[in-house]
Amino acid sequence: MNFKTAVLQSRAVPGKLEQNINNIICHMENAARHSADILLLPECFITGYKLPADNEDAIADDSDYIHALCLAARRLHIGVAATALTKGQTKPQNSAFVIDKDGNVLMKYSKVHTCDFADERCLVSGDEFKVCEFHGIKIGVMICYDREYPESARVLMLKGAEIILVPNDCYSMKPRVQALSTRAYENMTGVVMANPNGENAGHSCAFSPICWDRDGICVDNTIFLADEMTEGLYYADFDMEAIRAYREREMMGNTFRKVKAYKDLLSEDIRYPFIRQGQ
Repeated sequence: MNFKTAVLQSRAVPGKLEQNINNIICHMENAARHSADILLLPECFITGYKLPADNEDAIADDSDYIHALCLAARRLHIGVAATALTKGQTKPQNSAFVIDKDGNVLMKYSKVHTCDFADERCLVSGDEFKVCEFHGIKIGVMICYDREYPESARVLMLKGAEIILVPNDCYSMKPRVQALSTRAYENMTGVVMANPNGENAGHSCAFSPICWDRDGICVDNTIFLADEMTEGLYYADFDMEAIRAYREREMMGNTFRKVKAYKDLLSEDIRYPFIRQGQ
């Protein structure tokens, strides 16, 4: 059983929602022709990622834009991880909708680690990480700055994620790409990221959790790594049977964790040198 993810490396047009939706559907059609199971978009692709923003710049969960993608998913029999600024009670959220091949919204995830040190202070953060079952595969989502914290992927692994989708929109990607390879290794989950193309950006990528073979020989877990500037679709093919067999026999993930020593992870104390204005 293979799980094929189409990954869009492209930049949305802020405020041009109809144009962005039409662009997404065109890429869904292309990805479907290549037998992809799901299309992963960069962060906030429907609305464009332009901040600061308020609720007037965001879409409702039941908006016509989401409905259009659900109809396209059912027609093309391909899923989509659709991203947008979404309306909150008072302020917007940075969200991703996982839509299955039948056009059903399986879950909405809102970014937990909003960049409160920058323009994302205008957003309301989500309060939990989520996993859904996508046609027999357990998928989790973390958005951009979420991936800077190992706890994000760790919680998704603990909730059963086999593949983690990462909508992204940021720069200086080299250390972030390296971290995603590590997230795949330490959690024994597949990880795939979509980032807009551009100077000092791009580098959409995918990593397998399989880091050594049955003989204990290290293998490169990179499935693909895009360059900075090339716009278009990339594909990550995850061999789920091999991944599941690896997860059953190897010792990472949730195998030998010593949880009794982790209580400090739940402390809310922030001490020097990590104190910042506005925390």
